[in-house]
Amino acid sequence: MNEEIKALVDKLCSWDEVESVVLGGSRSGECFDTGSDYDIYVYVTDDIPEERRTAYYETHCSRFETGNHYFEYEDNCVFIGGTYADIIFRRMKELEMYLKAVVDEGRAFNGYTTCFWHNVIRSQILFDRNGSYERLQKQYTIPYPEKLRNNIIERNMKLLSGFLPSYDKQIMKALGRDDIVSVNHRTAAFMESYFDVIFAMNEMTHPGEKKLIDICKKQCAVLPENFEDGLRKLFADIFSNTSDVQEDLGQLVAGLEKTLEKKGLYKAGGENETEDPEGA
Repeated sequence: MNEEIKALVDKLCSWDEVESVVLGGSRSGECFDTGSDYDIYVYVTDDIPEERRTAYYETHCSRFETGNHYFEYEDNCVFIGGTYADIIFRRMKELEMYLKAVVDEGRAFNGYTTCFWHNVIRSQILFDRNGSYERLQKQYTIPYPEKLRNNIIERNMKLLSGFLPSYDKQIMKALGRDDIVSVNHRTAAFMESYFDVIFAMNEMTHPGEKKLIDICKKQCAVLPENFEDGLRKLFADIFSNTSDVQEDLGQLVAGLEKTLEKKGLYKAGGENETEDPEGA
């Protein structure tokens, strides 16, 4: 951390409402570069008055916005020295409820299922007043649950292809209407489910939306044949060679099915065992 972030953390730690402060995102040790923002997660027992936060930013920042709700509740800052920081405020109890639902109970979502779990176990603790974050981190630094893996694969494979609402059909309908905005939207959703399956298949928590191809190539033990080439071909064709898009999508799904079948995790066109076929 640079001096501006250290000073911010020191100030946060001095406030009674703050239970824990952790450094997450790429700056916590994964694939960061000089352009990476600092993601500071602040776990609170009560709201920190916005006036108090503003008073600090007015002295230390060239630009700031407090109380943004676009993603989570957060303050976004550019410090005088040029450092970018997102300060995200959370309640520990809410995080515990999420982890229980996903990790303990095996609930799957439409992509990004294990991102919060990843964030918890990979973040660097900067301050932990009563050790509550460290206890939670240790509690969930565990092997990947089989039930969760199976539910993610089941739910997201259905979203990719084979059912009336599946994303491949939605993409082709949007292409047929020449609706480029919808094509982009549904292709992004397809990728969310595709990578959720990739990480679940490898029993890896989902690292988020950035540098996914590189992360998969470096860290995944198992990937579909022609993994990167298939993705690059789809994105090359999606707005310029649309006649090949259906085949591109089909090859991505088929490659994933083949890889899952080799691991005994999925049977294309058949019944697949799952504790929760609807992903809760």
